[in-house]
Amino acid sequence: MAETKKEYATKDYTPLLGLTGFSEALLKNHFTLYDGYVKNVNKLSAALAKLLQEGQTASSEYMELKRRFGWEFGGMRLHEHYFDNLTRNRTPLGPESKLAKALAREFGSLELWEKDFKAVGTMRGIGWVTLAFDPCSGRLFNVWTNEHDAGNLPGCHPVLVMDVFEHAFMLDYGLKRADYVNAFFAAIDWTKAAERFERASAAFAPAGSCCK
Repeated sequence: MAETKKEYATKDYTPLLGLTGFSEALLKNHFTLYDGYVKNVNKLSAALAKLLQEGQTASSEYMELKRRFGWEFGGMRLHEHYFDNLTRNRTPLGPESKLAKALAREFGSLELWEKDFKAVGTMRGIGWVTLAFDPCSGRLFNVWTNEHDAGNLPGCHPVLVMDVFEHAFMLDYGLKRADYVNAFFAAIDWTKAAERFERASAAFAPAGSCCK
């Protein structure tokens, strides 16, 4: 008998209600959508385990569910990264912080990093923008992820994540995505982003040994 797997639980992000630049209706709709990803991950995980036990791994159902699982899991986890790096009590990124210095080294200045991140966020398409840290090289990249699963950099750690699906902004901003991006920047939890960077950079292997 296979051991029962622990299910994923939906996190409570209602403390974000009242966030400047994000209406209550938009956030509640977004929370509900995120909850759907969590539920689908659990359903797919159970369905795949059942098909495996039944020896149905060559079936079209198994193959399609296996492909779908990565998409749903990406939707779940990216939403968690996104909500986790928003705050109603924003503190600016200190220019002497490790993250600020790393961004300035990589992009030339904090201003150029922000310009690049916002440019990625206003590209045509639906998906995500992630500031990602590569522990093999110590480099930082602003990355576009199409939907939830195409464009993520293997082995890199997310430092800052922004949702640019229409559901993240259209209720409040219509087609003015740039205005939403500015509202996002005004709500970034830089303490959380700095913590992520600290954890990720602790794994930095200067000689690239992590890639061997």
